[in-house]
Amino acid sequence: MARMTAARAAVEILKREGVTSAFGVPGAAINPFYAALQASGGISHTLARHVEGASHMAEGYTRTAPGNIGVCIGTSGPAGTDMITGLYSATGDSVPILCITGQAPTAVIHKEDFQAVDIASIARPVAKMAVTVLEAAQVPGVFQQAFHLMRSARPGPVLIDLPIDVQLTEIEFDPGTYEPLPVYKPAATRAQVEKALTLLNESERPLIVAGGGIINADACELLVEFAELIGVPVVPTLMGWGIVPDDHELNAGMVGLQTSHRYGNATFLESDFVLGIGNRWANRHTGKLDVYTAGRKFVHVDIEPTQIGRIFAPDYGIASDARAALELFVEVARELKAAGRLPDRSAWARSTQERKATLQRRTHFDDIPIKPQRVYEEMNKAFGPETRYVTTIGLSQIAGAQMLHVHRPRHWINCGQAGPLGWTVPAALGVAKADPEAQVVALSGDYDFQFMIEELAVGAQHRIPYVHVLVNNAYLGLIRQAQRAFDIDFQVNLEFENVNSPELGVYGVDHVKVVEGLGCKAIRVTDPGELGAAFEQAKKLAVEFRVPVVVEAILERVTNISMSTTNDISNVVEFEEIATEPGHAPTSIRPLKV
Repeated sequence: MARMTAARAAVEILKREGVTSAFGVPGAAINPFYAALQASGGISHTLARHVEGASHMAEGYTRTAPGNIGVCIGTSGPAGTDMITGLYSATGDSVPILCITGQAPTAVIHKEDFQAVDIASIARPVAKMAVTVLEAAQVPGVFQQAFHLMRSARPGPVLIDLPIDVQLTEIEFDPGTYEPLPVYKPAATRAQVEKALTLLNESERPLIVAGGGIINADACELLVEFAELIGVPVVPTLMGWGIVPDDHELNAGMVGLQTSHRYGNATFLESDFVLGIGNRWANRHTGKLDVYTAGRKFVHVDIEPTQIGRIFAPDYGIASDARAALELFVEVARELKAAGRLPDRSAWARSTQERKATLQRRTHFDDIPIKPQRVYEEMNKAFGPETRYVTTIGLSQIAGAQMLHVHRPRHWINCGQAGPLGWTVPAALGVAKADPEAQVVALSGDYDFQFMIEELAVGAQHRIPYVHVLVNNAYLGLIRQAQRAFDIDFQVNLEFENVNSPELGVYGVDHVKVVEGLGCKAIRVTDPGELGAAFEQAKKLAVEFRVPVVVEAILERVTNISMSTTNDISNVVEFEEIATEPGHAPTSIRPLKV
């Protein structure tokens, strides 16, 4: 039997579980693990500037391709606490990432040793497993269990804390005979699927709500095939956007209080039956439950049994992995179609496309300062269906979800549940690291951008190019808009006159200078007519210099983006002009019909 340190055994297991990339920041208590990482080879490491940034890089890496598991590594104490936001974000969105921390020697963990903290207890509420390994011989089993848990049932993150003496202890371990544990995923039965389809076929205006669980299960093609077989329109959730291409005849648009389409909400309110697959019924999607559920029946398919009935009681629930369920849905639907037992849904499906052609928001404005809607219009022109968009929260994310177009799974990479400011830069780096050939485009408001701006230096150092669209109004725009309900505009104004950049007026931070100081490229745009050329230049600069390129659009200070002010999807306020002629929305999915 081979003898090696427990740290080396852990690294060998990572490789045999398919890990090829890791993100992190070394430190004294994790240095034995880093020594093993270097000695073993085979896993590339990206040095972050902040451990929270490393955790979000790991998230972006995982979200980019089926089977990916991002790894975040840090030392003891604050490195682990820095990871908590990444763990929370990953848990909320069912994203498997592995966080590995160093720890003080086992004998002094509880003796106030330098940077000794009970990180396992801190992390446990936001992880599927969080454990401090006190016996070196348990390290292989703990790592094996970690990968099993991350992949099984509802995916999610794990934290493993390794005291330095545990890492250094030699153990017997044979990497050549190591095997990952089988993954557990619940599967629907044929009887359950037949009942669900019976309920659906009894309705007149059914919809499918397609959630991120379908993407996690790599079952998007099955969902599209199923929808086409039964002719039922699909509402993607924010986390499921891209499952069905935006221009597909059965894509009914997104529904919700904020990240929704006018036509999506209108179609949903006309429906009488909803089949939800791999979705959480998140509150920004549903709004008031009495409005959302009134007059319609629900079937809910989810991999996590306790998720069924958590938000509201469906008429029927199925605990199943999305792929396992959809394989049966397709099988039964084919049989029903062959037997002529599927209702004709063509008129209902056509009505969804009619709404898509008539209920649109205006994007074309020539105002200076720039109105944000024009930025997304120009992005639609500049960035094609192969683009992987990355964004987290704020008016920029909300407006982007209302106006951009997504045509493929994992091409809208969004932090849906946690929404931490600063997520976008490191997540985009993780996406670009996972898919170096992709066109990655991040989207941030100025406050999100400033939170973890130092991570841009990671892109410069490691030559990770992508394009970052920064919409700057020197405001906490979403919070300001929410404060309207309190008749205040308090502590949300970021404006100041920069003594080093007077040409900015009141827009404060000189992002171009900061970005260039971090080793990246930046372009500032003040005229909407110059946005298209700036995006094209940014793409060329990213290819030429292999660094992140920021395009900063100087926006008007105040824009209210469409959303409900009453928590009601039937009452979304259109603060700006809607489209009334084709020139108002030239990049809409369907030409405006007037």
